Amino acid sequence: MLKMKENCESCDAGLTHDGEAFVCSYECTFCPECSQKMDHKCPNCDGELVSRPKRFA
Repeated sequence: MLKMKENCESCDAGLTHDGEAFVCSYECTFCPECSQKMDHKCPNCDGELVSRPKRFA
């Protein structure tokens, strides 16, 4: 199960559960701005950062 993290691991920006964020297969989580700066490549595992699924109430 994907854990919805509340902050970007790069800049510590707050992330809402229904907001846009990017994750790798190890659940590293980044805001859209940081993900774009990193060319959508995780600095921790070199994996691809993809759009995190949104949770619906």
